[in-house]
Amino acid sequence: MKIAIVNDQTIAVEALRRALAFEATHEIVWVANNGLQAVEYATRQRPDLILMDLMMPVMDGVEATRLIMQKSPCAIIIVTSDTNRHVSRVFDAMGHGALDVVNTPVVGGDRVAIEPLLRKIHNVGLLIGQLEKRNGTASAATHQTPTSTKTLIAIGASAGGPAALAMLLKELPKNFNAAIVLVQHVDQVFAVSMANWLATQCSLPVRLAKDGEEPEIGTVLLAGTNHHVSLLRTGRLTYTREPLTLVYRPSVDVFFESVASLWKHKAIGVLLTGMGRDGAKGLKMMREQGFLTIAQDEKTSAVYGMPKAAAAIGAAMEILPLEQIAKRLIQVVG
Repeated sequence: MKIAIVNDQTIAVEALRRALAFEATHEIVWVANNGLQAVEYATRQRPDLILMDLMMPVMDGVEATRLIMQKSPCAIIIVTSDTNRHVSRVFDAMGHGALDVVNTPVVGGDRVAIEPLLRKIHNVGLLIGQLEKRNGTASAATHQTPTSTKTLIAIGASAGGPAALAMLLKELPKNFNAAIVLVQHVDQVFAVSMANWLATQCSLPVRLAKDGEEPEIGTVLLAGTNHHVSLLRTGRLTYTREPLTLVYRPSVDVFFESVASLWKHKAIGVLLTGMGRDGAKGLKMMREQGFLTIAQDEKTSAVYGMPKAAAAIGAAMEILPLEQIAKRLIQVVG
């Protein structure tokens, strides 16, 4: 992979150089010491992946991520020295399209110490390789949507997801008569912070989903581990390691497919901004089971990958701009 580094700290750049040297297939194509320089370099030579610091002079990593995703879109991982201190800024950057976040490795770290960074880079490489197009049309619904008043909103998102989720949830009323389960591609280390952050953005309570609990009316549950979340026949949620081969954990497809197969009431599937195609297959299964399915449109998506894949195979009954999705949910739920 052709990788770029954006960091103003010499010791951090050196730590990243040494970490990348563990994999012979990684090539550092350029190094920028501030966000403005990174935007210029990315325009001249777009890499496969950028390792972006947050706190830099001239232009910080959040603004640099926003501009790069506008002008020369590519995969971006936020690599910063203290993610816990900059939670809000991490999610701002992810809202502009950054895929993931990891702590900066230390100089002299062994393979075990740098494994989190190398694993995330590996996942990005797999995602980039999965962007092939598929054609197809969703089949007709096999049965009518159940009429029960217990409604489940299943939402999947990846790159650009935090900001999109915040905007969507902000528009839902406090007495929203449906249960919501979110599957966002985020490491379990940051899941608690993301749930807390989302809770400050909307009037609904937001917390991590617990193994064995049922989706709850008027509550937003966020998948909170590096395992997949799915439904059991009892209607309760569970975490599972299988399938092991999927690039991102938790997987949107795993949850959507379980809803299509096992949810006995009314459900709506929503697929938001993200790189790759996770969620497209599951959304199609939900449509085939008669559930309403919605995908975010290209114009309002920070990264038009996952919703594009859904649209390409006819998985989405409706393709809507982000600002209209909450209104549609309110209209359907009543």
